[in-house]
Amino acid sequence: MSVGFTRRNVLQAMGLTAASMALPRTLRAAQKDDESKQAAAKPLTFFGWSDTHIPVDGDGSKLLPAIDAMNRLPGKAYPKNIGGIVDTPTFVFNCGDITEWPTHQAKKTYEDLIAKRLRYPSYEILGNHDEAGAEGFAPAPPIMKEWFKRRYGDLSYTFDRGGVHFVCPFSAYDESLGNPAQDITAEAIDFIRKNLHRHYSPDLVPEKWAAVPEGTPVVVATHLCFDAMTNRDEFVDALAGANVIMALGGHYHKAKVTPYRGINFVQLPSVKSAWTEVTVIRITPTRLTAIPYDYTKNQWSNNPSKILDAKIPR
Repeated sequence: MSVGFTRRNVLQAMGLTAASMALPRTLRAAQKDDESKQAAAKPLTFFGWSDTHIPVDGDGSKLLPAIDAMNRLPGKAYPKNIGGIVDTPTFVFNCGDITEWPTHQAKKTYEDLIAKRLRYPSYEILGNHDEAGAEGFAPAPPIMKEWFKRRYGDLSYTFDRGGVHFVCPFSAYDESLGNPAQDITAEAIDFIRKNLHRHYSPDLVPEKWAAVPEGTPVVVATHLCFDAMTNRDEFVDALAGANVIMALGGHYHKAKVTPYRGINFVQLPSVKSAWTEVTVIRITPTRLTAIPYDYTKNQWSNNPSKILDAKIPR
């Protein structure tokens, strides 16, 4: 299984303009401009957070310190062992549970915050609270699902930024199990396989799903983090043969890094936790780093269990 990527892979991939399966309508117009500004080997920087859990009344006050911190981070020096300064991020990624329970007020607050306060484009996946709500109440209103389909075209989607291919499958959550640890669904696994591999019949798989050039660096994002996946080996098996450099997750409300079978699992932090952090991720032709920044203490994390610093073989 090829899970690392070489300098040559990245330099080639960063010059590609692979079409995305779907983009937020508000971002489509800017995509060409953004891509034209990206130099062939420019590092890709993005910020990650998860589990914002905006309450039913739409009170987004807990998100404000994190958003303001992300707005201030560009230009800040990394720790000496990483080196350099934080670039302006290409986007911010939210790994789900945007809302505590899908209400119009909660949705509108999130829309307003990412459009009017956050200074960068935003991508998301849905979490169990967005889909089914807290405490297993059912049926949940489809407010977030409908918003997501308008924004991305479907519940699962892909996009390409800075020569890296991002795969964002929707994995339905079963509240009736009463267990936060669950399988990534067969439908989500199938979406990943179809998206990453060329051997599927073009009669069965849309051409754009099978258009990822060999060697392209890939990031896969799910709401469930490594510790919450009860079928993690099946998940990793689905990545076989693709150049997956990282798997993003949320759900458990704290930053954590877990290398497993050659895949770097990076768990993104939540504003609804004791750790006031956002994660800064940088991908260069020779190195992959992910490090949380504590915006209350105004300092980088020094906890090795939260930090990814992986050199990429030349």
